[in-house]
Amino acid sequence: IGITAVMRDATDIKREKIEKKELEKKLRQSQKLEAIGTLAGGISHDFNNILTAILGYTEIAIEEVDEGSPVSDFLDEVYNAGLRARDLVKQILAFARQTEQELKPIRVDLIAKEALKLIRSTLPTTIEIVQHFKSKSLVMADPTQIHQIIMNLCANAAHAMEEEGGTLTVRIKDAVLAPQITVNYPDLGPGFYLKLEVEDTGI
Repeated sequence: IGITAVMRDATDIKREKIEKKELEKKLRQSQKLEAIGTLAGGISHDFNNILTAILGYTEIAIEEVDEGSPVSDFLDEVYNAGLRARDLVKQILAFARQTEQELKPIRVDLIAKEALKLIRSTLPTTIEIVQHFKSKSLVMADPTQIHQIIMNLCANAAHAMEEEGGTLTVRIKDAVLAPQITVNYPDLGPGFYLKLEVEDTGI
């Protein structure tokens, strides 16, 4: 009676199969992003044309109304919102073209004030907004992205308080991150930062 055993190390074959699946997955994801980028680019151009008309006619309307009129203030808000929308279109186009965002020195507290003013007009009176801005420091960032971040965080916070109301608190302050804090975050180095906090009393 004899036994013959044949063994073969299939580790490399299995690894190659896994790597192939990963590459296929990345390729599909890349193709999806490319398709989304193409769609976003087309929509953005059309939306930009609409915004041009909105901004143009708003400018004419501002010139026509009396200075100091409540309507003038409303038109200013429409115009500022139109400018924000135009910046957002630029951001979408940058994504579609896969270009770098424009980073420049900005004061986050000024952008936050503008965002909260816009949010206030959309929230029920049962939600109180409290702001504690203790920093006027400049940071290198894209103002449109910062505006969008604050709007999204506050919208989520407001949604949590939709039924019973509550308090939405936004804080901005300087912060120093020590090496022992950033050691677990490879993309975050120690140094001076600006801290943005959005807090709500909802569920």
